[in-house]
Amino acid sequence: MKLKTSLLAGLAALALGAGAVAAEQVKIGIAAEPYPPFASPDSAGNWVGWEVEVIDAVCKAAALDCVLTPVAWDGIIPSLTGKQIDAIMASMSITEERMQTIDFSNPYYNTPAVIVADKSLDIEATPASLAGKIIGVQASTIHQAYANAYFGDAEIRVYQTQDEANQDLYAGRIDATQADSIAMADFVATDAGQCCEIKGAVANDEAILGKGVGAGVRKGDDALREALNKGIAAILADGTHEAITARYFTAPIYSE
Repeated sequence: MKLKTSLLAGLAALALGAGAVAAEQVKIGIAAEPYPPFASPDSAGNWVGWEVEVIDAVCKAAALDCVLTPVAWDGIIPSLTGKQIDAIMASMSITEERMQTIDFSNPYYNTPAVIVADKSLDIEATPASLAGKIIGVQASTIHQAYANAYFGDAEIRVYQTQDEANQDLYAGRIDATQADSIAMADFVATDAGQCCEIKGAVANDEAILGKGVGAGVRKGDDALREALNKGIAAILADGTHEAITARYFTAPIYSE
């Protein structure tokens, strides 16, 4: 999918002098590590997935000329603040900690964090039930932060990608993993994921888990943030967001 759209003349005039929102390309940073079904390269190396389609739709609705720019997840915020990219749209939750460094658009999806474990294990998504267990989480995510805060009586094993955590779960090297509910619903539907099931959502802590997923922009880049907000609002209002979601998921993944 090519993420290149033409600027509307009116918006171009309004955005003149507004940095990345002018006629230049807007570099949208996505995580270089595959995160299906949100974003992953196909056999030809093209990035595909729900979030890729949403980025395309938001950019079209906002009349932005966008190009996907894969960046290693653990360096994606420094890449934004260092101006290697202009925005982040990589399933990044809007958290108080991140808002100290960057600004966010309005949310474009919001789903709970869940615990997934082998079907044979009688465990729940609670600190007491997970005490003494080995829990896998992806590095530098809200899930690592949550596990560190709430699962102190468990062993926390950190992985560079969620796929690596899922592989160790399938192989029996960890007891459970915490991740996004939609991503894990996709995993348990695979052959490897047939071993496992979603045990439940963890108790919400908005300070850690955030207020949904938004597009990250540099502090003070209000023109780009508002352009992205306009695009997000447009695809939510005209049914585009719902139509994209229906191609990937059986339930909505946006809530106020």
